Amino acid sequence: MLRAAGVGVGDEVVVPAFGNVEVAEAVTLTGALPVFADIHPVSYCLDASAVEAAVTPRTAAVVVVHRFGRPADMARLLAVGERHGLLVLQEGESEAPYDETAQRRERACYLDGKLRGVRTPDGGDGHTYQQYVVRVPGNGRPDRDAFARALRSKGVECRVPVKTPVHRLPEFRRCVSLPETELAADETLALPVDASLTKRDMQRVVAACNALGGLLQPAF
Repeated sequence: MLRAAGVGVGDEVVVPAFGNVEVAEAVTLTGALPVFADIHPVSYCLDASAVEAAVTPRTAAVVVVHRFGRPADMARLLAVGERHGLLVLQEGESEAPYDETAQRRERACYLDGKLRGVRTPDGGDGHTYQQYVVRVPGNGRPDRDAFARALRSKGVECRVPVKTPVHRLPEFRRCVSLPETELAADETLALPVDASLTKRDMQRVVAACNALGGLLQPAF
């Protein structure tokens, strides 16, 4: 899509650093330079204000990536694009069948009401819960990683959604301030909400998390 729009050598493309490296790689394949902007702390998608701050005379496009089943604020991002004459592209996650999405939402609602000691995701704006991402309070990455190890030892599958922001990878290292991206990479943990999980499975997740959450600082 970038090539088809004429993006190439000498251009800059604003992308998120919180997520997979493939978006930045796609920009470099066109000969353009990926420029990283910070994310919104609730949606984990590009923040419109951060995008606007990253725009330069060389900026040609913005690539918005929807995260974890919660869409970005496209109205504001498109408005930024219109103000600066930028191409705004969207990269989405694969859509799950309606029944599966409904079941994920049910499990997410259960976790929202039961979990203690972690910050649960905001469910607004049509969240489909491709991943149920919580924040583990405390001392950032060390506490989050210890929390994850303890959950796995209790038989609860969990994963760190973004281990290293793209701007920290050797091939894309940038001296740029992305505080929300850094914080999210240090605190976030994806808990299971798959449609195949039984009520007993969900109870196990809650019991394991709450037993550990009581040892941490309050989430708020």
